[in-house]
Amino acid sequence: MYRAFPFLLILLYAPATFAQEANPEDVSSPDVIVQTLYDIISTPAGEAPDWDRWRTLFIPEARLIAISSNESGRNSYFTWTYEEYISQVGPYFLENPFYEVEVSHTSERFGNLVHRFSTYESYRALGLEPFSRGINSIQLLRMDNRWWIVTIFWQSESDSLPLPKKYLPGE
Repeated sequence: MYRAFPFLLILLYAPATFAQEANPEDVSSPDVIVQTLYDIISTPAGEAPDWDRWRTLFIPEARLIAISSNESGRNSYFTWTYEEYISQVGPYFLENPFYEVEVSHTSERFGNLVHRFSTYESYRALGLEPFSRGINSIQLLRMDNRWWIVTIFWQSESDSLPLPKKYLPGE
């Protein structure tokens, strides 16, 4: 009886947990879902990203985690659910243009799991110099004939932490 209980919970909750409807083209491959992610958060000032489309990319338990360093070099981190990210960062997008593009990546895949190191540049306007660069470590899951984002874990480049050449375009 007790051995069947966890299995029954999985059966009861799995269909509801993964009921998000996505545009099949947005989640058809690791390359496409990552490009969709960057497309969604790249917006001119005064426009909110398409948060409904954003929500369809993530498993319900997904996390976004940013590493931050202070002036003395001490690291800390911030973590959000994708909904918390919307409430914390969403107002910024309404007042500031923000464009982020992937300039390089490396990926490793094992079965239904992909780990992608995605080098990004952030801009106030495309065509200008980037105001920030860094690496997004993105974990993806293939399930139910589509790809899902499980985690986005990132760190920005700094004077004391330049991007390694092997993660830059053309290297």
